[in-house]
Amino acid sequence: MISNQILQSTLDGIKNISRVDLCIMDMDGILLASTFENAEQFRDSVLSFVGSPADSQVISGYQFFKVMDENQLEYVLVVSGKSDDVYLIGKMAAFQLQSLLTAYKERFDKDNFIKNLLLDNLLLVDIYNRAKKLHIDTEARRIVFILEIEHEKESSSIELVRSLFTGKNNDFITAVDEKSIIVVKELEEGDDYPQMDVLAHSILEVLPDDRRAGALIAYGTIVSEIKDVSRSYKEARMALDVGRIFFEERQVIAYSSLGIGRLIYQLPIPLCKMFIREVFGDKSPDTFDEETLTTINKFFDNNLNVSETSRQLYIHRNTLVYRLDKLQKSTGLDLRVFDDAITFKIALMVVKYMKYMEKQEY
Repeated sequence: MISNQILQSTLDGIKNISRVDLCIMDMDGILLASTFENAEQFRDSVLSFVGSPADSQVISGYQFFKVMDENQLEYVLVVSGKSDDVYLIGKMAAFQLQSLLTAYKERFDKDNFIKNLLLDNLLLVDIYNRAKKLHIDTEARRIVFILEIEHEKESSSIELVRSLFTGKNNDFITAVDEKSIIVVKELEEGDDYPQMDVLAHSILEVLPDDRRAGALIAYGTIVSEIKDVSRSYKEARMALDVGRIFFEERQVIAYSSLGIGRLIYQLPIPLCKMFIREVFGDKSPDTFDEETLTTINKFFDNNLNVSETSRQLYIHRNTLVYRLDKLQKSTGLDLRVFDDAITFKIALMVVKYMKYMEKQEY
């Protein structure tokens, strides 16, 4: 349950204070952490000690201690020396390890609870009962962030994110798949969406440059009851997908800023195909050449302003008018007319969505 890295750090700290060597083995005599040079020598003695009824014992000049977790043997601690002082140090070290086991077990229980909460695997009555047992506030304001890394996440990534929330026991950092790190953040009084946007960028900043480059982070809406945390998670998950489709330039996507992309994302594909046929007939935006698509996008970027668009494209105003007239003849839509421009813009977004969904099927 406790990582070998944490165990090693604990032993190193105890040795620095006490000046005695220690090692930890499991019930099978497998070495987990040590400050000894040749700790494997204790394997046979550990296996013998595991089978004895004693909680502590001196064997060949070394102190052996059993570290229990709720009356179940978890580790064997070996300490160098057999004096009363060494015995006291060993008892204190064993107590420290037992405290770590209790803390990590509680964290593990909370982690499982949060995962099941996010995935809607709990009945409403179970949510409140388990939250009460785990001392989790059921009425605190919370929000869910999802950090998605391009490649399968390294274990260090989740630890880096956890380091940002050190000392904040009411926040939960977990994972529900191989590419996503989930942060369930409990809000302080006065916290709102601007602060959440700053926090999202801070989470990205803790990642190394190579992982940050392809990372995306999204967050849902703020909820005031624990039963609604799963809703914020689903919103963040949707924001990730919608962001990939329509906001390729963004690394941080808020569910509350998805705009029309949120509506298009929820359309059934048959309805999308019907809409595209109504707008373009047998044609498709895929058949437009790169020059035409660049002209269209720049025209939209400049709020249908002909003069500004022609200036940014480095073409004469009449050349732009000619291209728009040509587009009108082929599609029946005049982008200089607001209604036609809206229809065309939505159609382009629908085509993007359809392409994305086709890729997900493969």
